[in-house]
Amino acid sequence: MTTVQDPRSDAAPTGEDRPTFEVRNPGTGDLVGTWPVQSEAEVEETVARARLAAEWWAEIGYAERRKRLDAFRGVIARRIHQLAHLVHDEMGKPHSDAFLEVALVLDHLAWAGKHAPKVLGQERRSTGLINANLKATVEHHPLGVVGVIGPWNYPVFTPMGSIVYALAGGNAVVFKPSEFTPGVGAWLVAAFAEVVPEHPVLQLVTGDGSTGAALCRAGVDKVAFTGSTATAKRVMATCAETLTPLVAECGGKDALIVDRDADLAAAADGAVWGGIANAGQTCIGVERIYVHQDVAAELARLLVERFDDLRAGADPAAAVGPITMPSQVRIIDQHVADAKAAGGRVLAGGAPTQGQVVQPTLLTDVPEDCAAVAEETFGPTLVLRAVRDMDEAVTLTNASRYHLGASVYGKAGAERVARRIRSGMVSVNSVLAFAIVPTVPFGGVGDSGFGRIHGEEGLKEFCYSHSVVRQRWKAPLPLTSFARTAKHEETLGKIIALLHGGK
Repeated sequence: MTTVQDPRSDAAPTGEDRPTFEVRNPGTGDLVGTWPVQSEAEVEETVARARLAAEWWAEIGYAERRKRLDAFRGVIARRIHQLAHLVHDEMGKPHSDAFLEVALVLDHLAWAGKHAPKVLGQERRSTGLINANLKATVEHHPLGVVGVIGPWNYPVFTPMGSIVYALAGGNAVVFKPSEFTPGVGAWLVAAFAEVVPEHPVLQLVTGDGSTGAALCRAGVDKVAFTGSTATAKRVMATCAETLTPLVAECGGKDALIVDRDADLAAAADGAVWGGIANAGQTCIGVERIYVHQDVAAELARLLVERFDDLRAGADPAAAVGPITMPSQVRIIDQHVADAKAAGGRVLAGGAPTQGQVVQPTLLTDVPEDCAAVAEETFGPTLVLRAVRDMDEAVTLTNASRYHLGASVYGKAGAERVARRIRSGMVSVNSVLAFAIVPTVPFGGVGDSGFGRIHGEEGLKEFCYSHSVVRQRWKAPLPLTSFARTAKHEETLGKIIALLHGGK
């Protein structure tokens, strides 16, 4: 058990002078830790310290930042089981899943540190024939201080998708983890401080929604938020008070499309893992399956086989862990109940919920307007539907207000189908692959959010473009001068006609 009265500020009140919150293991109910709800003043002090640290961090340059990020990566790799155990204790996922989550962030750390100079460094740009006397360059400068508001479902991988890229770009970061997983956030901040002891480049603030709102108002240069669409709207409204830009990764209702020429065993395996792993608490997790009618019966049989091998529980032998947020259990149960009331059938699973343990459920014949299809369930529930063809599958997929990720299984036309899906990312013949590849951007469209993390786009998300245009020699045509004459304009007109007049 961890008891922390004051994570970062020596001036903050301690003990009974400040509010605190408890973190309990969702499977056992055991107390994991007690943490402070930090005040607006404390958050402002933290951001002020980060402002000074950001100046130093930006000045040490790409090579030194890469060295420190590589060292940070080494600390995480060597203590991976320790961090995974903490993830398990705080949010409940099985240790093996927590281990995988931590492992997958290491490639991002390596890639961001290595490629930041090329992506963000000075780049020559063309100036065109008329402006041949000019030299143009563009580079990307750090914003300064980035506030990261992290989720609980992937308390390492998801916030690090913002933290890592912001740090590689030269920014300092103030991290507000979910109130369900503050210990994970504290672990990451402490590990980083071991390799960057000089200044508080990465700092922690803990608390509830009021602490997150304080971070939005504290003068950070950008906020990276991951959470529900409803909460994102509140965060966005708060950021708007100070015109603080926001990158938001919100809810999803991801579909998995299966064509008639697909490897059905692989599709079933991907659907079950993509939808049920982490107890379905994955924003890019599979929630809907649209399968070509010619192979629907066989896919259903394969899905049922895999569901029969799954069991949710709080014990080490369970493949699926408990639901982290107690309030989400009611939503999951309600979605299933509404689907059944509307004519939906349970093909597999569906055992009664016990506490925060929800058993995996496979539904079919559920109308598209039911919450189980239209709203984010965020639980171990899959809805299967047969479709006439891939046109219908794409139409139903795109009908959602959520457009985060998707998956397509097939052969001849799978990539064509993938390109027609309105979403930020698509995996073909795999699930969630786009999240683990460091080179590709990650983010949503519509109610699933905006902005991008990961890849070149993720590095640039936490920087601003800085253009410099220098005159190398005096222009033969003084275009931007009151010395411009009618003769100059006549010459310019001839050049424009040659360049842009066409035939």
